Amino acid sequence: MEQSQITDVASDVVNNVLKQDGSIDVVSHAAAVPVHDSSMFSMFWNAGFIIKLVMLSLLVASVWSWAIIISKYFRLKKLSFDANYFEESFWSGTPLSTLYDEVKESLFDPMTNVFCAAMMEWERFLNKNNVKAGSLALERRADKAMRIAIQKESDELEKQMVFLSTLGTNGVIIGLFGTVLGILNGFKAIAIQQSTSIATVAPVISEALLTTALGIIAAIPAAVGYNKIMSDINRYVSRLETFADEFGSILSRQLDE
Repeated sequence: MEQSQITDVASDVVNNVLKQDGSIDVVSHAAAVPVHDSSMFSMFWNAGFIIKLVMLSLLVASVWSWAIIISKYFRLKKLSFDANYFEESFWSGTPLSTLYDEVKESLFDPMTNVFCAAMMEWERFLNKNNVKAGSLALERRADKAMRIAIQKESDELEKQMVFLSTLGTNGVIIGLFGTVLGILNGFKAIAIQQSTSIATVAPVISEALLTTALGIIAAIPAAVGYNKIMSDINRYVSRLETFADEFGSILSRQLDE
């Protein structure tokens, strides 16, 4: 008997033994298992409508969060540079009235705005009142004007930060919502096909896990970016408050003189 005939006989014997033992035909089963496309695009395309909506929402939210993080980062870098430039002019010995005339027409950064808010109150008060009689009132008005300016600038810098905080906190939960829906669809597939094989549930479970992965991808950068940017904003606002205190002391000394 030739070698090829021996091999065919051995294969038939193995298959017959497996069938008698209650098992499946290995060769025929391997041929019957459908091959699924495991690419991300295919998993998205084959997902249900709600799961697709969750995936798209997480993807758009992730892109938007990155846009906010990048824009805030460069905005704070520029503000820090502008503040350094203004403080050099402020502490260079230039008279306050001269510096005010130079920058009042071009309010381009928060520190300049704080300075001009106090100087505006200073000039307005000097034009209407006796300085010696109302020095305490002038100090209070100038300080209040600077605090209001600082609060406005802080509110402006913190815009859109709530979105980062919300996405960083709830992004994973939204992803898990899509995962739960995917698992439910997996159970439906088992009930319809009456089969618990991996080939039946693997595509649906893969779609569900992809939703969780998108939630994690969206949430982690948002949370890290929120913490970093808020730390930088708080540091910058603290710098404005320090400048306001120093400028208030200068105004007080000038009133005493």
